[in-house]
Amino acid sequence: MSIVNEIERVLDNAERVNGDLNSFLSIERNTALARAAEVDASSGEMPLKGFAVGIKDNICVKGMQATCGSRILANYKAHYDATAVERLKAAGAVVVGKTNMDEFAMGSSNESSAFGSVKNPWDKERVPGGSSGGSAAAVASGVVRAALGSETGGSVRQPASFCGIAGLKPTYGRISRYGLVAFASSLDNIGIFGQNARDVADVLGVIAGRDPMDSTSADVEVPDYAAELTGDINGMRIGIVRDLIGEGLDADVRDSIEKAIDNLKKLGAVPVDITLPYAKYGIAVYYIIATAEASSNLARFDGVRYGFRAEEAAGLREMYMKTREEGFGAEVKRRILLGTYVLSSGYYDAYYAKAQKVRAMIKQDYVEAFKSCDAILTATSPTTAFKIGERLDDPLAMYLSDIFTVSANLAGVPAVSVPSGLSSDGLPIGLQLVGNFWGEAEILRIASAYETAFPLVGKPTVFVG
Repeated sequence: MSIVNEIERVLDNAERVNGDLNSFLSIERNTALARAAEVDASSGEMPLKGFAVGIKDNICVKGMQATCGSRILANYKAHYDATAVERLKAAGAVVVGKTNMDEFAMGSSNESSAFGSVKNPWDKERVPGGSSGGSAAAVASGVVRAALGSETGGSVRQPASFCGIAGLKPTYGRISRYGLVAFASSLDNIGIFGQNARDVADVLGVIAGRDPMDSTSADVEVPDYAAELTGDINGMRIGIVRDLIGEGLDADVRDSIEKAIDNLKKLGAVPVDITLPYAKYGIAVYYIIATAEASSNLARFDGVRYGFRAEEAAGLREMYMKTREEGFGAEVKRRILLGTYVLSSGYYDAYYAKAQKVRAMIKQDYVEAFKSCDAILTATSPTTAFKIGERLDDPLAMYLSDIFTVSANLAGVPAVSVPSGLSSDGLPIGLQLVGNFWGEAEILRIASAYETAFPLVGKPTVFVG
């Protein structure tokens, strides 16, 4: 089958299921088919030749929309490619569309999008997770092999868990953030969804590496991630934090994680008890630092330079106020207000400065832990996917969805989620593996070995693969 024919099939599937899932905000048929024809005609070596991908709508793709799931950018189109997208294209991948997301990547359920909630392919009454829920649903439903998302506190791993696929957050600096619309700059990463760990490794090998357009990208050697997926994890030490497999986990999730530990032992891995003393402060620290950075980053959306501008304002100050009032949704406003508060005079030292100190302690926890283990195992989320609307009136319960994921962002270490089984009501459960700095190869090797030996039984109700 030619690449044009394959991409046409992908586009047909995307259009067919989007009414059910709302996973794509735009499906770029003409652009995708034109690109597929170019790839078809190319005789060069392309490691991702014909690879159909979706791109989260806060990552720039030249000529395509970049709404960030917000009314304030509803008509904005990107004028350039993000570095990650540029590298995907150069490797022969074909972007088929922009995926739905929580507004400005703020959310854990994909219900804060200005363009409607995404539905979980396993159960359309449930959320796919957030904020990259559109990308997760597009991969889980079989429409695309891989998709890019963004991660600030778990926004790739948690939806990967809810949707039963693989999702990677890299080491901070491993993938260029150039072309990613900022939420919280010291925490943001571009992450990868795949049907499995091998797809993730294939994409990571293409887009990782130093980028002169992003001063925070690291000049660290990029290994051949796919070649590292040997299946041999014999003797690898898996750190277990016993305090994180107790109270607060759903019974099905706890049982699945305990079974995963036994399964890894069968594959030759060696469980090692470790502690992460400051992990319990992760949520509090994350929501101080992330909101503080968000309040600063989102100040640029004022109706003056680009995006939505409120009409009929009597003066400049009123125009600012009306634009932000009408353009931003409730969750974004909540986080801007909280961030402005913790940065304000009189509260900066009490909240923001103290949070940064605890962040350093959380990072040191990981440094110490990796002296005795090669990877750390936890649940990805304390629950399976919850029902749409179930937590909208309880922001704290929503924030606690990220309790096992935020610490990796605060420390800057890599982490991957892969399926570890199904709950008693048939919903996916995610297993999280956290690696040492620049240790993506090790955690992907463990993830691949696990999903190969213990594959997820069952498929989503909305599935086209």
